[in-house]
Amino acid sequence: MSKSMKKRLEWAFRVFFPKRVKSGLSLWQRIKMNRINYLMMAPYFVLFTIFTIIPVAASLVLGFTYFNMLEAPVFTGLSNYVSIFLNDEIFQLAIKNTIIFALLTGPVSYVLCFILAWFINDLPRHLRTFMTLVFYAPSLSGNLYLIWQFIFSDDQYGLVNSFLMTFMDLGIIKDPIKWFTDEKYIMAALIIVQLWLSLGAGFLALGAGFKTADSSLYEAGAIDGIKNRFQELVYITIPSMKRQMLFAAVMQISSSFAVGNISVQLCGFPSTNYAGHTIMTHIHDYGTVRYDMGYACALSTLLLLIMLIMNKVITTVLVEKD
Repeated sequence: MSKSMKKRLEWAFRVFFPKRVKSGLSLWQRIKMNRINYLMMAPYFVLFTIFTIIPVAASLVLGFTYFNMLEAPVFTGLSNYVSIFLNDEIFQLAIKNTIIFALLTGPVSYVLCFILAWFINDLPRHLRTFMTLVFYAPSLSGNLYLIWQFIFSDDQYGLVNSFLMTFMDLGIIKDPIKWFTDEKYIMAALIIVQLWLSLGAGFLALGAGFKTADSSLYEAGAIDGIKNRFQELVYITIPSMKRQMLFAAVMQISSSFAVGNISVQLCGFPSTNYAGHTIMTHIHDYGTVRYDMGYACALSTLLLLIMLIMNKVITTVLVEKD
């Protein structure tokens, strides 16, 4: 058989049987070929397994037990879940607060991340770096609650109360509002603070996404009739950064269901009439106050399911089906 005939047969084999060609090597042979890559990834996988996979698996199992941290877990079947849905009135309030909180902060923070990233993208290089740090820094610090306690202070010296009481001598309010202790205002104050703290990984992902669009596309768009920046954004920029937008949406909207520390830090624990109580603070209550770890793990499992459902919804909405 001639060399040209062999090449043609090899080409035909690769075209008609691509899976067989790709799977010609065993798993162990492929691992040996890429051993350097696996070695470089090993530290991350070890840490991810220890601190994520194992705790999640343990939580799923402990959710069916009674476990008080001092005695061995006792299997109780579905009793924890029955108590959650039928006997736990605070959980019903917590899930209502969580949904309200997530529906308001998740989409709004996502839109804010997109608008700010778009705005910063047009700034000069050094100013862009500085502004990115300014907006991203709040998500890195854990001690900024003191600032908001001063801004929303319950007395007349708080910035918001002082402004409302003296603005243009109108006296919008006569008495100071107790933002973090009056149940009528707790949720509104927490939402404002959370929006300020929410410019995290999603904001950085969108900022990077604006840099992925090919400049030649904008030139072609100008030739095809695109006349302003808004049309560029809709027809060129957004289609070019779908992956970054998906990642940012998952991070912003899903993480809004796991907010709890902000309520504990600003409103105390528990908040007035549980007005700022969320699923996370409910988990904190049973896990670190009452030490009923089985019940806390059941709550954590429900929260995980909610976040998985939200991830599926976001993916379905933002990703076009092939």
